[in-house]
This record gives sequence, structure tokens and C-alpha cells, in this order.
Amino acid sequence: MKHLFKPQLLKELNIFLIILLVVKVVWFVFAWLWLTQVGQGYTAQTGAKALYYRVKLTPNAAPAPIEKAVVKTANPALSDINTLKLLALYHTFDTTVLTVEYKSKTKVLSRGDRINGFVLEGGGSDFAVFSKKSKTYTLRLLRDSKHTAGITTASKSKEPAKPKPNKAKKNKPNGEVVDAGDHKIIDRALLDHYASNMDDIYKNIGITEVKNGSKIEGFRITFVKRGSAFSKLGVQRDDVIKSINGQEINSYNAAFTAYKNIGSVDNLTLVILRG
Repeated sequence: MKHLFKPQLLKELNIFLIILLVVKVVWFVFAWLWLTQVGQGYTAQTGAKALYYRVKLTPNAAPAPIEKAVVKTANPALSDINTLKLLALYHTFDTTVLTVEYKSKTKVLSRGDRINGFVLEGGGSDFAVFSKKSKTYTLRLLRDSKHTAGITTASKSKEPAKPKPNKAKKNKPNGEVVDAGDHKIIDRALLDHYASNMDDIYKNIGITEVKNGSKIEGFRITFVKRGSAFSKLGVQRDDVIKSINGQEINSYNAAFTAYKNIGSVDNLTLVILRG
């Protein structure tokens, strides 16, 4: 059988194809590793981010003015303290107890108590001092349906009231205390006088709290004016008032409540610890 191609020719053709294939592979590897990093088709990767600017084009127009919102600050108004009416007041150097009217209701307050956000700090002969939000308010005793209030931010002095001898004579207590042996009879006019003139009470008798720790257990009498109605009742210095008409006097609130009702009672029973 006669061959179409010589075996030697086929062998040389195979060698040529193999060499061509090897060259092609080498060229592909060379182009992939090096030529793409230096040629025109290569784009280097960077970590930089594109910058974008938002621009509003307005032909020859000035920027619109920015109006700042006006914040209105509320001035401390006296209307808040004017919602309170000071009806009665008892004040000594270390004690302040009072009756105020708020929203047609009366409430007894002692130092440190709070009403409508106002804290009672102290007082004077005819005024009470409250504090609220680092400010000090003065509330004056209601007299002849005239109610005034003031606000201060610093300490202030009060001028002493001028004596009114005619008024003092007019307010002189009437009535007597009669000793009936096992009990005392007090004239109703005398009770009515002390119910509306608290100043005359602490001019004739002094009291101070008796505490056991932080709890009030009664009120001790520190002095009794000789010849006064309290002296005629028989109370003495160092007596401790424990209860009035069965109500235990263990707080300023209880003591002031008993005082408020003194004008409407028919009988007055005191429990006193003596000795």
C-alpha cells in the first residue's frame, strides 16, 4: 500500500505544530502578566473617590437671606404667685406655719412644704417667702381684700411696721377665763379674738416642737405671759401639749388645723404632759 505522505514529513509537521502551540501559550502568559499593566488598555485602580459638587445656578440673583427664628423667653411672671392668697400666718425665728388659699381651697403649710411648685422657705410678721426655680417670691398677708405679691432675686431687708396704738386698743381681747373647778370657762369673744389675731397668741405664749428623732411628739410651752388668758387657763412653762380635742398634735399641720377650728368649737379639751 502506497502512503500519501511520507512519514518523515508528518513527523516534522507534528514537531512544528507542537512548537507553535508552546509559543502561543508562552505569549498568552506573557501578555496576561505584563503587557496589560503597561499598555493603553490598562486602567490603574486607585482608592480615590470621585468628588461631586451640587451647584445651583441663579442668573444674577443674590442669595436669599436666612431668617433666624426668634426664641421668646418667658419672663418670670407674678401671676403664678398671685394664684396664692395668704390668709393666716404664724412665724417665729425657727418656725413658719401659714394658711394659703389656692383654687378656692385652703391648705396649711409649714416650712419646706410645696404648693403649685412653690416651696415655703420662711416668712416674717406679715409675709411668707417661697422659692421656685432658683427665684424667691414674697407673698404678703391678705388684708382688707387687698392681695399683693413681689419677686426678688437677692436678699432684702424689711422695714419694721410702724405701731398703730389706736388699732391696738381696738384689737384688745375681750372676755375672761373663769375657773369652774374641774374645768375652765372661756368667753366666746375671747376665742373669736384669738382666732382672727394670731399675733396676740405668740405674744402671750411661746411654743416649740418636741422631737424624738425626726418625729414630732408634741409642742413644749417655752413661756406664758403673766396675767394673760393662757396663764388663767393654768398652762405652765415646760408643759407639753399632746392633743387638742382628741386630735394628736404631732405636726405643724395638725397644730394649725386645730387653730383654724378654734372659733367653731363649743368645748376645748387639752391633753398636757407636765413634769
